[in-house]
Amino acid sequence: MKTIKGDFKFDKEANKEKIEQFKNFIHENKDRKGPLMPVLQEAQNVFGYLPEEIMTMISNKLNIPLAEIYGVATFYSQFTFVPKGKCDIHICLGTACYVKGSKEILDDLENKLGIKPGETTKDGKFSISETRCLGNCGNAPIVNINNEEYGHFSKKDVEEILKKYE
Repeated sequence: MKTIKGDFKFDKEANKEKIEQFKNFIHENKDRKGPLMPVLQEAQNVFGYLPEEIMTMISNKLNIPLAEIYGVATFYSQFTFVPKGKCDIHICLGTACYVKGSKEILDDLENKLGIKPGETTKDGKFSISETRCLGNCGNAPIVNINNEEYGHFSKKDVEEILKKYE
């Protein structure tokens, strides 16, 4: 499991309303065939990641062992156990992007932010992730930041983008 830099704690009190809505979603879906995937997807949508406390709630409410839930959640790349930063950076490491320098861009981001892929900075401002093929190989290398795509990205763009999202 990937971790966040620093000591992030899930704030149950701040998420009280979201937790109640999520409990209702579980209740409405617990009797359907194969409820786990839709419940995990809803948790990811509501909280932005899968907090340990929410995983335990899912286990208790659906009567599914926690180990089984983690097994499913770790299998699918759509799920994360780490809250994303306000600036969520995805670097494509598909063949076209890799050949055109995306690994060096990733290395530069890691060095400047002090985090590895799958982590979030302690201040919650930045997270970085590796991706495979964002489907725009003609503009390689591609970096996606908060769902905005940047083509022909280079190491010289890293400093500028970090200042923009600071």
